[in-house]
Amino acid sequence: MRKYNSRKRILVTGGAGFLGSHLIDRLLGRGDEVVCVDNLFTGSKRNVEHLFDNPRFEFIRHDVTFPLFIEVDQIYNLACPASPVHYQHDPVQTTKTSVHGAINMLGLAKRVRARIFQASTSEVYGDPSMHPQIEEYWGNVNPIGQRSCYDEGKRCAETLFFDYHRQHGLDIRVARIFNTYGPRMHPNDGRVVSNFIVQALNDEDITLYGDGQQTRSFCFVDDLVEGFLRFMDIPNDEGHQYGFPGPINLGNPCEFTIRQLAELVIRLTGSKSKLVFRPLPLDDPKQRQPDIALAKKMLNWEPRIELEAGLKRTVEYFERELSSAS
Repeated sequence: MRKYNSRKRILVTGGAGFLGSHLIDRLLGRGDEVVCVDNLFTGSKRNVEHLFDNPRFEFIRHDVTFPLFIEVDQIYNLACPASPVHYQHDPVQTTKTSVHGAINMLGLAKRVRARIFQASTSEVYGDPSMHPQIEEYWGNVNPIGQRSCYDEGKRCAETLFFDYHRQHGLDIRVARIFNTYGPRMHPNDGRVVSNFIVQALNDEDITLYGDGQQTRSFCFVDDLVEGFLRFMDIPNDEGHQYGFPGPINLGNPCEFTIRQLAELVIRLTGSKSKLVFRPLPLDDPKQRQPDIALAKKMLNWEPRIELEAGLKRTVEYFERELSSAS
């Protein structure tokens, strides 16, 4: 295998998805070779079609619940539906993707001695009793609820990553991703940012659950991908036998209520939408805010793009998408 100071051949699972496609753009932009693997359940070829003529890009349609045999230097494991609408559509398959997918990618990393990144989630903290959430917090998760396929699937994947690290000396990186938004979000994924923008652009009622006072922290995708790259590129000579494995929180610590987000989207779109309220879904977290002190220390990283600036770029993307579809 090539050494880390030369051009890398990098596998990105879930590479045709929202986060994966932005990550691939950055990897190709710095000169790496990228193999994009996606079964296109929630990902889309449209997210990567601008790369098809790039000789350093390769697309493979494949489901990570089945083994994959390929020679690579690094692996970013991003494959898994990440929105409640999608991961609750087939909850058994969601758990399989998190658990079997982790086993298969860890087995591949062990065979080729690749460094491997796991896209974990703030959902491992559940409906947190600690605020903001630090990496040492073990979480408050319902193991048998409607969201458990995703929450517990990701928690089990973290267990597998650290057991492979301890038992086999695998070079791992585990990042816990908080709410992220930006261009290429799926318009029907049920996430709050895409929901509000699509509803506002169509002058439809904007749906809030509960009283709208539950909080979230929103990180623009460019900032998040920068955190991915800095985390993955920590060398193995800084006092850690295998670099810094994590887990590490990656997200924006600026906290907003869901109602504040809705009102900001209405203002940015000039929409005539009205706010309507529905019952709060089961196990929906009331607060979600990362403590990113560890990311600041280890990666010299923190988000730079403020919510209004990022939302403007996201609104422009959805405006183009909706106009092209009409």
